[in-house]
Amino acid sequence: MSRLKEALESGRFTVTAEVGPSKGVHTAPLLEDAEAISGEVDAINVTDQQSAVMRLGSLAVCHLLVEKGLEPVFQLACRDRNRIALQSDLLSAHVMGIENVLCLTGDYVTLGDHPQAKAVFDLDSVSLLETARQLQEGRDLAGKELVGAPRFYLGATVSPGANPLEPQLVKMERKVQAGARFFQTQGVFEPQRFEVFMRDAKDLGVPVLAGIILLKSAGMARFMNRNVAGVHVPEALIEEIDGAGDKRQASIEIAARLISELRPLCQGVHIMAIGWEKLIPRILETAGLPASIKG
Repeated sequence: MSRLKEALESGRFTVTAEVGPSKGVHTAPLLEDAEAISGEVDAINVTDQQSAVMRLGSLAVCHLLVEKGLEPVFQLACRDRNRIALQSDLLSAHVMGIENVLCLTGDYVTLGDHPQAKAVFDLDSVSLLETARQLQEGRDLAGKELVGAPRFYLGATVSPGANPLEPQLVKMERKVQAGARFFQTQGVFEPQRFEVFMRDAKDLGVPVLAGIILLKSAGMARFMNRNVAGVHVPEALIEEIDGAGDKRQASIEIAARLISELRPLCQGVHIMAIGWEKLIPRILETAGLPASIKG
């Protein structure tokens, strides 16, 4: 059984994080990062060509994590694959011992390093969830019977800071109906706004992990405000990170403070450290979480 599923179903405050595959075949640094946080988090997401930038595949990295006894979350995006390839990758994930799958539509290729690439989008996140559910029932999308059905713990994403919020809630409900059993959110920097979102989302009865993005600089914050839909970093936080002499320490303190404020509102957090994965233990310690995570 998925350890992530066990954690969320137990009601314990759950923490996940993510690692980004390398742009090349050198895997030692990312595996080192994953092992460094493995005792602090319940599962580790592996991004799938994040921001449409070509990298080593999520499926391969998840397999490496399983071999090391770690708990991966396989991010699977619809942008680069048609329904044949998506179904095949889901079957392959099961065979490789990967239980957790986060179903994504995917960023547009124009955002990445191969803007001339042809996007596929044969399916979207909702229909991918439905596809995974159908595979678990023993049939593919063509209605053909499978010789052995996979089993997954399926997740999806939501943007609680979107404006207007209603379309996100409608799509979130569709994702639950399609098979999503947990959600990880886009980065949250405004706990009061997140509380409004959770008042509506709690009726769906599905655990939500609030996204925590480590702020590295004021420039990064302003870039997200301009370019990342559903994310807004308040000016006060921008000024705090901009005026800090030690940016890493300030980032730790901001993340820990957000976790503490969000903890009463949701079932866990998903930390996106973006290269600063080794700071995660210090963030959790500052937020007072290690004892609860380690059981």
